[in-house]
Amino acid sequence: MADQFDVTIIGSGPGGYVAAIRAAQLGMKVAVVEKWPTFGGTCLNVGCIPSKALLHASELYEEAGHSFKQFGIDVAPRLNLPQMLHHKDDTVAQNVSGVEFLFKKNKITSFRGTGSIQAAGKVLVTPESGAAQTIETKNIVIATGSVSASLPGIEIDEERVVTSTGALTLKQVPKRLLIVGAGIIGLELGSVWQRLGAKVTVVEFLDRIIPGVDSEVARQMQRIFQKQGFEFRLGTKVKSVDRQDDGTLTARLEPNSGGDMELVDADVVLVAVGRKPFTEGLGLEAVGVSLDERGRVRTDLHYATNVPGIYAIGDVITGPMLAHKAEDEGIAVAEILAGQAGHVNYKLIPSVMYTSPEVAWVGKSEDELKADGIDYKVGKFPFTANGRAKAMLATQGFVKILADVATDRILGAQIISRGAGEMIHELVVAMEFSASAEDIARSTHAHPTLSEAVREAALMCGDGAIHI
Repeated sequence: MADQFDVTIIGSGPGGYVAAIRAAQLGMKVAVVEKWPTFGGTCLNVGCIPSKALLHASELYEEAGHSFKQFGIDVAPRLNLPQMLHHKDDTVAQNVSGVEFLFKKNKITSFRGTGSIQAAGKVLVTPESGAAQTIETKNIVIATGSVSASLPGIEIDEERVVTSTGALTLKQVPKRLLIVGAGIIGLELGSVWQRLGAKVTVVEFLDRIIPGVDSEVARQMQRIFQKQGFEFRLGTKVKSVDRQDDGTLTARLEPNSGGDMELVDADVVLVAVGRKPFTEGLGLEAVGVSLDERGRVRTDLHYATNVPGIYAIGDVITGPMLAHKAEDEGIAVAEILAGQAGHVNYKLIPSVMYTSPEVAWVGKSEDELKADGIDYKVGKFPFTANGRAKAMLATQGFVKILADVATDRILGAQIISRGAGEMIHELVVAMEFSASAEDIARSTHAHPTLSEAVREAALMCGDGAIHI
């Protein structure tokens, strides 16, 4: 039947399932094609959600062993890794079943199998078993996400040499964990296993950690990680990973400066060198959908590809590979298909690294402002001067606000702190409404809270903070 669906979405990750729900809310007849047994894509199944479950659980374990005594709580924690992994799996199950409930609630039709585009308006669904079927639809949205990138010379088996997926299912704590890549994924998962007892070594090709974040923040976090027990090999590449007869691994490291080769032994190697868009098997070449030099689907400002009726969102297109970016694009593309003015402000998408302490940032970094030649001022307040942080033994880090010298308008912000991922949103909203640092400085913040540090940093952009 022609035009059976108004829109068919391939992929049910954060971009896909949010697009489906929003389209249904706007009165469209919606189909979703998902090849996995459960909805939610990488984020809910093997990414954001399970990693945060393990991050939280491992942080509690470490606190029980190291911080509780200072609070007057004497305990001797014992790791029950199977139960911790069960908590992770149960958290995933609750989230993916929640998406399934929302699909039923919004009368979204789901198809199980691999989706490919036969032509504009036609999606072929090929299940693992049984006959394939064709969906006829007015519009198609590609929301197939991304997969872990790999490196030549390193064979991944998801048991000893793992990506983020395998790092979430290790059956025992490795004595020695080697991480290739000092980005968010590697440092988060490294934090999990370091807290549980692993000796963690991080190898990074660049001469710094957390590429893209404000360089002062990166330097501060490197010091914090080193105090926690991390070892770093910066400006170094991994040439190969060899399997030994006893089951262990040996990585060959080569400094970029051309120094001597170093051999590092490990029980598990985590390859965390980023992610790449997943377009395999979609049939894009056959229907003429254009890709860029990095394999991403080319779209215009309204998420439309060069083929009428075919759109793309999320990790498969340009921009930061973040779940909330994909969600916002899912809402935007649904509203555009409904004739509304869907929009995403890409300048104000926050980023968070869920380590301990957390790191969150939005807008411009100092590095970017300097490169752009913008005259800015810095308001910075340390958590060592925050009363609530002292009470919580959470004084590591600071809030930094960057504001325009001439207008006082906030241009960027960075936070290192417990709960930084929650605090950053005050600054996102402020920047969305073009607020000045003074606007935040004159807004009452409850006492005692960690968020008072945001106000104090804003005060530092003017006459100075009160509490330092």
